[in-house]
Amino acid sequence: MSIVQRVIRKAESLKDHYFPLKEFDSSTLPWIDKPGANIADFLAKHPPRYKVPYNMAEKLENWEQKGYAVLENVISEEMIDKFWGDFQELVQNPDKYDLSVRIDLDEFKPNQERNIKEFPKEALLGKYVKINDFHNSSVAGKKLMTHPAIVSFLEAIFNQKVVVMQSLVFMYGSQQPTHQDFPWVTAKIPSHLAAAWIALEDIKIDSGPLYYYIGSHKMPKFDFGSGILFKKDSTKSPLEFAQYLDKTCAEHQYPKETLLIKKGDVLIWHAALAHGGSMITNPEQTRKSFVCHYSTEQALPYHRNFVTQEPVKQEFNGVYIYNNPVFPQSEDVLK
Repeated sequence: MSIVQRVIRKAESLKDHYFPLKEFDSSTLPWIDKPGANIADFLAKHPPRYKVPYNMAEKLENWEQKGYAVLENVISEEMIDKFWGDFQELVQNPDKYDLSVRIDLDEFKPNQERNIKEFPKEALLGKYVKINDFHNSSVAGKKLMTHPAIVSFLEAIFNQKVVVMQSLVFMYGSQQPTHQDFPWVTAKIPSHLAAAWIALEDIKIDSGPLYYYIGSHKMPKFDFGSGILFKKDSTKSPLEFAQYLDKTCAEHQYPKETLLIKKGDVLIWHAALAHGGSMITNPEQTRKSFVCHYSTEQALPYHRNFVTQEPVKQEFNGVYIYNNPVFPQSEDVLK
């Protein structure tokens, strides 16, 4: 990276520190988030690059009004089973691989995020486990997260070059309190963020399914005391954030919906949609999920953890995926 680029990155960091965001920048909002967005006109000018098995106009209307869209039965069982086979290989033989895993259990404090080799094998198969960026190791994961049905929708909402930001694999429900993604999963432009939950099995009501508040992507932003993004100097806690979201969604009468999608379905949701994980009522019931976050090349021209390095990138179905600089030896080891 050139000296000029490094100076620009440093200036952006200082601006964010001294002039924190209080709202998404209206000048860089995706077109569909701007007032007066005309979906019919947009699609007439920008038809999907791939043929999709759903009504694009209808899904975009859901996104604009509700903050999410469900793409039903778009992923083949074969693709999902190939990916899950890679995941089983990983957790059954963790000593052979290098990648980051987080297990939110007290017994692993204070270092709950480690290389997978450093956790007991049996812990990897339990609850509160997040396998980070497994797509870097699994080619099947790269193909799954850039399925044409997903890419077509992401290109429609952003109308820009799409990049993969990160991914998480879960065996069990997260039971995570209500939150929005943009304060934690941050790029240069916070509004250039979308997430996809690819259901790897039929989701059951007792598995701690995902819930969300319909329309909550339009609610007033929470101020952490450091702006709308959570930072080291934030004076408000994640718990206060969750309480604010639940209270404000109730005041605005946003309906709360629990999602029970089927294997092969995909939920794609807005950066600001308030959502969380319900309580698991059956301890044995899994909720096998592949969760992926996406941004644009404009907002994320680098790997999210290495902002001063030129990224090594691959392209799948028109989407850029950045190689993980921490574990270059693990890139595409599962093919």
